Order: sequence, then C-alpha cells, then structure tokens
Amino acid sequence: MNLFDLSGKIALVTGASRGIGESIAKTLASYGAHVIVSSRKAESCTLVAKAITDAGGSAEVIPCHIGEMADIDRIFETIEGRHNRLDILVNNAAANPHFGPIVDTDLGAFQKTVDVNIRGYFFMCAKGAKLMARHGGGAIVNVASVNGVIPGLFQGIYSVTKAAVISMTQAFAKECASDHVRVNALLPGPTDTKFASAVVKNPAVLQMVLQHVPQNRVAVPDEMAGAVLYLVSPAASYTTGACLVVDGGYLIA
Repeated sequence: MNLFDLSGKIALVTGASRGIGESIAKTLASYGAHVIVSSRKAESCTLVAKAITDAGGSAEVIPCHIGEMADIDRIFETIEGRHNRLDILVNNAAANPHFGPIVDTDLGAFQKTVDVNIRGYFFMCAKGAKLMARHGGGAIVNVASVNGVIPGLFQGIYSVTKAAVISMTQAFAKECASDHVRVNALLPGPTDTKFASAVVKNPAVLQMVLQHVPQNRVAVPDEMAGAVLYLVSPAASYTTGACLVVDGGYLIA
C-alpha cells in the first residue's frame, strides 16, 4: 500500500500561482491528485496547470479571491458542479500588505489582512468541510506561519491573523472529525518567496531572522510541499488538529 497515493483525489490549492502554493500543487499532482490551481488571476495559474499537465499530471484552473465572499461561493459551486466532491483543500493564499511598526497599521491594511487570512480561511474551511462531509470526508490543510506562535518583527497584523488560523484549525478539527474531515495546519518558517520578500530580500532583516534559525538559512518552497503531502495523504489518517512546523528550528532557538 502506497501511503502517499492520491490517485483519483480532487484537490484545491489556493494561492497556487507561485511560491509555496505552486510547489504544493505540483507535488499533489505528482502523487496522483487532480489539482485545481487557484489564485486571484486565472492567467497566473495557467502556467502552473500547464507545467502539471506537461509532466503527466492532471490540473485545471479556477480563479478565486478568498477575500471576496462571492468568489468563495462561486468556486465551491463550480467544483461541486464539475466533480461532485472535494477530497483535499489547501488554504495557502494570504495577504500581508503592511510591513512596519504594528502601531502604524492603517485600517485598509488591517481589513485586507483580516478579510483574507481570517474570514477567507474560515469560510473556505466551512464550505470545504461541508462538501467533503457529503461525500465521505477529506483533508484540509491551512498554511499558517511560525509568526502565529512568535510574532514576526514588523509583521504584527499578519502574525495576529496567523495565530487565528492556528486556533481556527483546531476548532474545525474538533468539530469536523465525526464527518471524517481532518483539518491540520502547516507552520512554515522563513521561506524564499515573493510574498516574503520584505524579509528575505532585506539583508539587515534577514540577518536578524537567521540568528534565530539553527539551520542558518531560509527554506525554499519545495521544502514545504512534503509536509502538506503527508497531511493530506492516507499516511496521516489519524492526524487532525496538528500544527506541523517546518522552520529549520526557528521555534526552538
């Protein structure tokens, strides 16, 4: 028995046009899942879906801005109409428009971060779990952050929302287990992505961060995908409510 076989599974990955989401989408497809590649803009997802199909995998594109409730409703209606089920949901799309002192966070940045990282994740989980429950269960992974445990410098509101994602994951895990829906979280450490460029591309900030990373480097996106593969696979059949930390030792330093 291949504990990581995802053949025949329908998987939705948000924020999948680049970075960690792109790596997750390609990895799930390489293990047999049909991957729905999603982000705000369809064009940016098309290249990822093409790379998957060119490699022999199965993928399609359905755009969704998880900060917009109408988009969330629409994507689940589309998935149910096309596939009649969803087996895997990876909530990876996120917003972090403010990098600076927490006291200088304006209302617009606050609202955008909360709308995507809390409200968006919450209703993606709720709708995903309901659809999974109607068809025998499934697995949800919420991409949180080590900043949800130890707030990142100049990433105050982002850190607050990621702490909420950790709590949200545990709440959904507790209530959805009876429907055979497992809900877990991935907590990445510093990772070299465009999303994290304010940290990894700023030498002074990066040096400060790396002082707290025993491996003394940032991760690459592919180093996050294996953890998600485990969490959505049969290998994790008794794992729910877990927060899997992949951080080079950041939280123990």
